[in-house]
Amino acid sequence: MEKCAVFAGGLHPTPAPNQISGPSRTTSVKLLPTPFAERTHFSPFSPKFPKLSSHSATYSSSNINGNPIRMASPQTSSVTSELDDIDWDNLGFGFMSTDYMYVMKCSQGEEFSKGELQRFGNIELSPSAGILNYGQGLFEGLKAYRKHDGNILLFRPEENASRLRMGAERMCMPSPTVEQFVEAVKFTVLANERWIPPPGKGSLYIRPLLMGSGAVLGLAPAPEYTFLIYVSPVGNYFKEGLAPINLIVETEMHRATPGGTGGVKTIGNYAAVLKAQSAAKAKGYSDVLYLDSVHKKYLEEVSSCNVFIVKGNVISTPSIKGTILPGITRKSIIDVALSQGFQVEEREVTVDELLNADEVFCTGTAVVVSPVGSITYLGKRVTYGEDGIGRVSQQLYSALTSLQMGLTEDKMGWIMELK
Repeated sequence: MEKCAVFAGGLHPTPAPNQISGPSRTTSVKLLPTPFAERTHFSPFSPKFPKLSSHSATYSSSNINGNPIRMASPQTSSVTSELDDIDWDNLGFGFMSTDYMYVMKCSQGEEFSKGELQRFGNIELSPSAGILNYGQGLFEGLKAYRKHDGNILLFRPEENASRLRMGAERMCMPSPTVEQFVEAVKFTVLANERWIPPPGKGSLYIRPLLMGSGAVLGLAPAPEYTFLIYVSPVGNYFKEGLAPINLIVETEMHRATPGGTGGVKTIGNYAAVLKAQSAAKAKGYSDVLYLDSVHKKYLEEVSSCNVFIVKGNVISTPSIKGTILPGITRKSIIDVALSQGFQVEEREVTVDELLNADEVFCTGTAVVVSPVGSITYLGKRVTYGEDGIGRVSQQLYSALTSLQMGLTEDKMGWIMELK
């Protein structure tokens, strides 16, 4: 997720209202040539995998940054029969299993050095795994887009890699290098290329995971770690253009505290917001906006999104001080806004400023930019604009999505082309 990327959750609109050069020195990647038509699940840590029958696939050689891989191409009939059932025009933002996932493992105190693409399936974990017992895990979220000319685009994957490494240090975990992370994302996307929606119909959501997979009983870092990437095709978050969301400010529960893990993308951050989020949705709100836990008057973020307010030509957003996730979409929107002549301030933002703003919007991987139609605070409801969709929100959404999908020139150097 960067932010907002929980497959079945996250924000819900209110109805109707630069190339990384060269492979890592030690990284070797193997693509297991099992036929795409086989949909059997398996343990990625099992020493045996389904074998390729001589008539089920043909091969083509690929080379990424000088690293050759052998890829299995499915028979046309297999592809057609499996993807014909997908209604790309009505593809939602939910999980759909694909063909391959990437797996890389290492022991505590060592470095990741070898990974492979394996058939997508369930994984085996010890009941005493660090991820299950002590929540020692992180995740990321990014997307791949298909262009009309056949190119596949990634948006700033090195930023996700850097954020994962920052989080891993906080959670006492080894992590892949930036180069290893980016290469793994590339391999996984190309192996699942047929699942990337047609241009304009959506994207391939990419979910990297880093977890303590080794068994540990006492509270301590796990002895073994697994880096895993899986993907799922997802539709455009807003089917009919932008749709406003309605938020409620949470005054009792808090998402993060100073000195905690709110500033890294650890799994526990998201389970902690479910109670307040569920209660808000039961009352008809889209999601919850959290306040700081000390003064209880400064904005932090929504359950899985960063928040911005607009007043005149000034766009303000809470500063990153350890309790707010440094969203990649947040960072990108700030740069886009500055390039368009807006003044952007990263600082403490009060509830009073929120309620007096011209418009409010959220940012995240799934929604990119989500306009806020109303805010409810201590029983008082404030609405923004006639339809809840402000000019600034629309302008920034259009600018960034056009860039991500390759519809406009990439003057920022943020897009990575795979083919």
